Amino acid sequence: MTLCRRNVLVTGGAGFIGSALVRELVKEKANVIVYDNFSSGDRLNLAEIEESIEVIEGDILDPKFKDVLNANDVEYVFHLAAEPYIPRCYDHPQRIFEVNAVGTLKVLLACQQVGITRMLYYSTSEVYGTAKYVPMDEQHPTHPHSTYAVSKLAADKLCYTMYHEHSVPVIILRQFNTYGPREAQPYVIPEIITQLSKANVARLGNIKAKRDFTYVEDAVKGAISLIECKEAEGEVMNLGSNKTYSIEEIVQIIAELEELDSFDVIIERKRLRHLDVEILQCDYSKAHKLIGWEPRVDLREGLMRTVEWFKEHGCKWTWEDKIVSENEIWG
Repeated sequence: MTLCRRNVLVTGGAGFIGSALVRELVKEKANVIVYDNFSSGDRLNLAEIEESIEVIEGDILDPKFKDVLNANDVEYVFHLAAEPYIPRCYDHPQRIFEVNAVGTLKVLLACQQVGITRMLYYSTSEVYGTAKYVPMDEQHPTHPHSTYAVSKLAADKLCYTMYHEHSVPVIILRQFNTYGPREAQPYVIPEIITQLSKANVARLGNIKAKRDFTYVEDAVKGAISLIECKEAEGEVMNLGSNKTYSIEEIVQIIAELEELDSFDVIIERKRLRHLDVEILQCDYSKAHKLIGWEPRVDLREGLMRTVEWFKEHGCKWTWEDKIVSENEIWG
């Protein structure tokens, strides 16, 4: 266990994937520092482990970020802090680019100046755009369909050049769609779970779109194995399941898990994206060869765990409480 007793900082560590990663790092006996501005993450996501970690409220755009790395003798950085919700990007492209691209550059520069052992940058499969061939390996052309995806690809390229020009030991992780408990944004799976639990009706956009879904615990275990692997430095690495499901199929499975006798699906024009990605399917053979990673939790089992968590936590996600205040902030 390379990270045992090591000082590890997670930007965006109170978010959905970030908090799952933090819980896994605690199991690995790492000394974990969470760095988050709580714009979408929530302290509740860390409640059961708060005595085992340090939480620092801060923004990656703040010049003091480097001081946080120095003060805590940070050796490893997982960089997840981002503006991740694609629909928001349509109305606030400048903010999204500042956080996702410029913010990542600031993290890279801080890591270079401090001399961290290794950094893992969380990118996304959205940089590929709709599949030209499947499954999609790391050589697949990039053709981002949203400002969010463009900002993440720009950050990818910054990681690439900072590795080659300045020897920043960074790994680029292109994570395909992830799901599970503690979702921090109204993505399609938590939306479907919420809607079907309330009214037996799912109001959705493009239900024919196909995605590659990975249960969050599988995803973060892969991320940890990657940051422990020196041979991954400077590499782009895909993590996903190599299986696709349409949104329509996801609705059917969740309806069965919620034991609904009947339900309706209504297509709403306002939920259709301007440029949608029709299919994403991951080729994770590079990660399997390098670190032996493969997903363990199949979709039905993962969705069952997610639905059970939702019911056990009052049939509510943390993002539902943030919608009103967020609208006040973003206008």
